[in-house]
Amino acid sequence: MKKFLLDTHTHTVASGHAYGTVTEMAKAASEAGLKLLVITDHGPKLPGGPHEMYFRNFRVIDREMFGVELLMGAELNIIDYNGTVDMEESLLKKMALCIASLHTVCLRPGTREENTRALLGAMDNPYVRIIGHPDDGRFELDYEAMVKEAKKHGILIELNNSSLVSGACRKNSPANLRKILGLCERYGQEIIVNTDAHFPSSVGRFGEAKSLLAECGFPEELIVNTDVERFKKYLNSSID
Repeated sequence: MKKFLLDTHTHTVASGHAYGTVTEMAKAASEAGLKLLVITDHGPKLPGGPHEMYFRNFRVIDREMFGVELLMGAELNIIDYNGTVDMEESLLKKMALCIASLHTVCLRPGTREENTRALLGAMDNPYVRIIGHPDDGRFELDYEAMVKEAKKHGILIELNNSSLVSGACRKNSPANLRKILGLCERYGQEIIVNTDAHFPSSVGRFGEAKSLLAECGFPEELIVNTDVERFKKYLNSSID
């Protein structure tokens, strides 16, 4: 498998439950041999998350550090079963990348139909480019509907390495990811592998995810991590 060159789901102290600064995360990315790092701190509805002013001031941050290109975005919280996210459009326009994710502290897990409607509704938002950690079994989902909708909208599905590490809080992630990867292969849906790093030493550490990809025999051509420009084609690709 070719070397992964980017990590596009990471968190800093601004998220309230992560422990590295932007500078520390960028330095860790450089040491891991990455070419691109995206900081995606949680949207404001997650307890302890940053105030909207944090997102409005990204212009002051260097866009290259330690030889790594740095982009600033957000992991949006889906806050209802219609797929509403916790950021207004004036802020969404400022984000280099938006991930949409389900978190139990922001939305109570509902029925399979409710959870799926929430996720598919978020995909209708033109600023959402990645669906984050859909493997969490606490939110039962129609994975086939998710993959088809992602394919329709040109949205990447995430293989989240933190779902696979020892002690992960998500439910049934390995089994769910096998199902998701099988559907992505069937429909030719591209994925992105991310660390969801909450501490610098986790940046660019994809070992568990790579092992699962190898186990499943997942096609390398459906993984965007090996080409920075290929990934960038997804950024704002559906926004007028």
